[in-house]
Amino acid sequence: MLKILVKTNMTLYQQIPLLGNWAFIHFVENNGMAFGLNLPGSTGKIILTLFRIGAVVAIGFYLRHLIRLKAHPGLIVSLSMIMAGALGNIIDSVFYGVIFDSSSPVRAARIFPPEGGYAPLLQGKVVDMFYFPIVRGNYPDWIREGTGFIFFRPVFNLADASITVAVAMILFNQKRFFRHLSPEGDRKPSREEDEAADDLLETEPEQTGSAG
Repeated sequence: MLKILVKTNMTLYQQIPLLGNWAFIHFVENNGMAFGLNLPGSTGKIILTLFRIGAVVAIGFYLRHLIRLKAHPGLIVSLSMIMAGALGNIIDSVFYGVIFDSSSPVRAARIFPPEGGYAPLLQGKVVDMFYFPIVRGNYPDWIREGTGFIFFRPVFNLADASITVAVAMILFNQKRFFRHLSPEGDRKPSREEDEAADDLLETEPEQTGSAG
């Protein structure tokens, strides 16, 4: 819904400040991956879209498997966020070229124009709108003389943010999230194992004393 509102109400590259000079709604479109990265040409666009669709299907099957295994809820939530984010960008790639006409710097796009959309199926552009140039400065002269830098420069959307946060959650919680893959997993010691451990603790001091 947010992407549709942006596309039908903002001109291309239009910018609306949200928080001073630190946060903007900045409308851009890209042909490819997260944060404006892309594969060149229409063939690259189709390959990327098909890859996204395959990834969503694979994640869906894996999620079903994890739910049956009663895997860590955090892993299930993280993968669901990745799948939702990928699906959001798939919708742009598959359908937006068909249902919208072209956005331009002088007018907003129209939905379902009578003359048809701006691109065939699978070749639509992804709508990005969040821009956070939090830090601005200049590179030292010995690196890139007279060149300014901005952090964070890429423009992104909610789908990109969802995928990025989910990947970070998985990376920082690998041991907890993937405990179900361990042979021991979360298995609690049996009563016999507890008793054997207690016997070992009781006999160990005696063995140490006799060695002296």
